[in-house]
Amino acid sequence: MYLKAVYRRLMKRMLLLAFFILVLFIPEQLAAQCAMCRAVLQSEGNVAAAEGVNNGIVYLMAVPYILVGVLFFFVYKKMKA
Repeated sequence: MYLKAVYRRLMKRMLLLAFFILVLFIPEQLAAQCAMCRAVLQSEGNVAAAEGVNNGIVYLMAVPYILVGVLFFFVYKKMKA
């Protein structure tokens, strides 16, 4: 019975690790831009500016998800205790 719980926790951690590795190795899939930003940046031909705007959008998008995840983590820990 104890081994099942340990195995289940290990599998959850492995899946989480695999997800983060996948996210790190496929950054092109995470690159997001609105249609207007993409049109303006592609017309200028400045690749560095386009990458900067693209990274800024991804960071702005990720922060709320991280904050909500941390909040749910603490609520889960509080409910479990």
